[in-house]
Amino acid sequence: MKIAIYGREFNNSVLPFVQEVFNALEHYGIETIVHKEYYEFIEDKVKLPAHIETFSNHLELRDHAEILISLGGDGTLLDTLALIRDSGIPVIGINFGRLGFLASINKNEIRNAIEALVNKQYSLDKRTLLNVESKHNLFGDENFALNDITIHRRDNTAMMIIHAYMNDEFINSYWADGLIIATPTGSTAYSLSCGGPIIFPSAQNFVITPIAPHNLNVRPVIIPDDVTLRFEVEARSTKFLVSCDSRTATVDRSVKITVNKAAFHVNLIRLNNESYLTTLRNKLLWGIDTRNY
Repeated sequence: MKIAIYGREFNNSVLPFVQEVFNALEHYGIETIVHKEYYEFIEDKVKLPAHIETFSNHLELRDHAEILISLGGDGTLLDTLALIRDSGIPVIGINFGRLGFLASINKNEIRNAIEALVNKQYSLDKRTLLNVESKHNLFGDENFALNDITIHRRDNTAMMIIHAYMNDEFINSYWADGLIIATPTGSTAYSLSCGGPIIFPSAQNFVITPIAPHNLNVRPVIIPDDVTLRFEVEARSTKFLVSCDSRTATVDRSVKITVNKAAFHVNLIRLNNESYLTTLRNKLLWGIDTRNY
């Protein structure tokens, strides 16, 4: 069995957990291939297996790993999309961050999680992605997002007007600070903080959520995921921002943005003792009276 490891730089408080990951991998005789930049960051901080390989990009990872483990929070796991792309390599996240909807494995459960991977005690959640296009080829060949595509104003510029169309039919002109187009996976991220609904991962929907709309009767709209969305921006500023998960580009207001479902999906690993509803209850503190804490 061969497992790939990806992570970001971290502070020293995380070191014992990173060490435990590599100890567990070595204990179960798992071959390890580590992202090169992460390897260079940790090589003098933790004890690594004697024989270890590195990779730098998606071409070097494809067909060379059965699973990819993300060490960090949800943002770290989102980074792995550029490495996995359409390879189908399943991903699991060990959460060194705070909330962790995507990176759902607690750092105190590392050994048990890796044992479950070895024994194949898991299932795969197929997660839909968004694809964004424009005449300027925004984000190059990394124009896909697991959470959301966001159109928003720059800095302290004035409110935007975003004209939205679905399959060329007019939806609405949103007077707002911006607009979020989220997948079911992304429904618990930025969209949720802006008043959007929680959508179950297997639902075949996207949600359009306005950011601080001028008209309070403008609400989030759930739409089928087989449509094509088009957006045109009207604003005082000549530029606006488009975000594709954690990547952001500055765009001229004359540019039209098209968003639809990506041609491939991502496989997230869910251990057999986990469920999406359990994750929701734990992360959102459902059923817990916080007055007792």
